[in-house]
This record gives sequence, C-alpha cells and structure tokens, in this order.
Amino acid sequence: MKKALITGITGQDGSYLAELLLEKGYEVHGIVRRASTFNTGRVDHIYRDPHLPGTRLFLHYGDLNDASSMNTILRHVRPDEIYNLGAQSHVRVSFDVPEYTGEVTGLGTVRLLEAVRDTGLEATRIYQASSSEMFGASPPPQGEGTPFYPRSPYGCAKVYSYWISVNYRESYGMHVSNGILFNHESPRRGETFVTRKVTRAASRIKLGVQKKLYLGNLDAKRDWGYAKDYVEAMWLMVQQPKGDDYVVATGEAHSVRELCEASFGHVGLDYREFVEIDPRYYRPAEVDYLLGDPSKAEKLLGWKPRTSFAELVRLMMESDMELARREQRAGGALNG
Repeated sequence: MKKALITGITGQDGSYLAELLLEKGYEVHGIVRRASTFNTGRVDHIYRDPHLPGTRLFLHYGDLNDASSMNTILRHVRPDEIYNLGAQSHVRVSFDVPEYTGEVTGLGTVRLLEAVRDTGLEATRIYQASSSEMFGASPPPQGEGTPFYPRSPYGCAKVYSYWISVNYRESYGMHVSNGILFNHESPRRGETFVTRKVTRAASRIKLGVQKKLYLGNLDAKRDWGYAKDYVEAMWLMVQQPKGDDYVVATGEAHSVRELCEASFGHVGLDYREFVEIDPRYYRPAEVDYLLGDPSKAEKLLGWKPRTSFAELVRLMMESDMELARREQRAGGALNG
C-alpha cells in the first residue's frame, strides 16, 4: 500500500486529493496547523463516507514554518509521495502580509525539500503546487516556456518555490514536479476567493439574506477549471518516470463580469442590479489576463479537463443555494 503525505490537506485541493488517493488504495497522511478553532471541515466527511476508507486517513500537527515538525512527520510516515499544497494562497492578502507569505509559500517549500533529504527519502516523489500567478503580466496564452512576471508577493513566493524545486531536481536527482495550475474552483473554495464570493452572494441575494455584492476589477480574465479535475493531474505527474513541469488549465478564459452574469443568471437575477465596485478590492498591481496552454499535460499525461465553465458555475451555485437555504432557515440576518 502506497503512502502519501499532503500538506494543506484541509484546503480545497487537499480534500479532493485525499479522496482521490483513498479511492486509489493509498494510505493518506495530512499535515494540519494547530488552531484555536476546528479547521478540518473539508475532510471530516471522509471518516463518515462509507465509500471512502477513512481508516486510512491520518492527520498530523505540523507547519511549513517549522522545519523540526516536517522532519519528525517524515521520519514517522516515510511517504512514497508528497504533495506540497500548503501555502498562504490568497493573492490580495499577500499584499497585506508579504513577509508571512514569503515564509510559508516560499521558504516552506525549501524546508520540506531539505527535510526529505535529511531523512534519506530522496526516492520519494514530490508534487509542488505552482501557480498561474507566477506569469502575472506575461501576455497570454501562458505555457511552460512563458517568462514569469509575478505581480504580487504570493506570485513572487511561488516563483521561488518553483525554481527551488527545479534546483533540487537537478542538483540531487529528486523526483520533483511543478504543477502550474491555473485558477481552479469548487463548492469547497474559500469564501474570500472571488468565484465563491460571487456564488455565495448570488445565492444569498436570491433568498433575501444579503443585499449587495462588492467587488474590484470586473474585467480581469481568468482560466477557471474544476478543482476535482485538477487533482487528477497532480497525481498523474507523480506517476511519471521523471519529474517535470506542467501547465494545468482549460485553455479558455472568462472575465469576472461573465462569472457574475452566469452566477446571478442561474437564479434568474441581473447581476448589474446587485454588484457594486469597491476600490478596496483592487490589487496594488493587477493581473489582467491569465489563459493557460495545457497541451503538454494533455500530450504527456493524457489529462484533459472534464468540467466546463458553465457546469462549474452550476455546481457551485447549487451547493451555495442549499447553504443559503440552511442559513435562511436558521434566521440569517440581512446584510450588505
């Protein structure tokens, strides 16, 4: 039985990846940060799902800022595969906490790679979560050969993680792959990210639990896919004979305005009546247009996205409508 270790297992991608690996027969270990409130909501259902062997899921307290915890967990688990998904991953927040973002998102990667070397696990295969935000201002379409031009502390930290992963692969012969994933969403997306912010608001406004939605740049274009599809690409990279770098995307971009139109339209509303621009949500440096070229992943991994933009919006809206109904039944207060 293969063992996999996932940093960031309590996030959107980590929860979908844990499900996928359990279905494939893995023993899955996840690293969680100690917090004063429960933060395992996205994986708790695994222990109750009769179709998922929750007895093969183990959680360990640790932190990418703490090298000793990484070493201890690696010595104890000795995983065959590591998926480094942990990060401070909110782009706008990274401008507010740039040093912390660099510590976790950037230096956290080298702490993990060094811990792998220190514990003699050089044969362990590693997936490093890279990001389309590394391309930033580079013109689309963006592929593996596109120059990086990050426009946020988050993007800069991810560029460091990308190159240190390449360096360890080339210096020590480690099996490390960078997955340059473009925006990927789901009903499990955090509510501060724009896609979920929009679908949550559209659902709540439809049911009278919210009045308005405040956003920043409606003309920004993103290549949006479904997170559940994208974790399959992560797994496929780790199964290849050698580590490599791959762009994972749909090859299709939509604006935030189109997202609003589709989400509000799903419940019969005109977004223009409810969406207002708030300058607080503009980034100090904007990324206007991200559009990925996934042809390498399609050719070498045999991976293709299965979920369209329209279907993704439908999935998220149906989930958030049910959440809004529960909120309404619980007497959710009307707010802006």
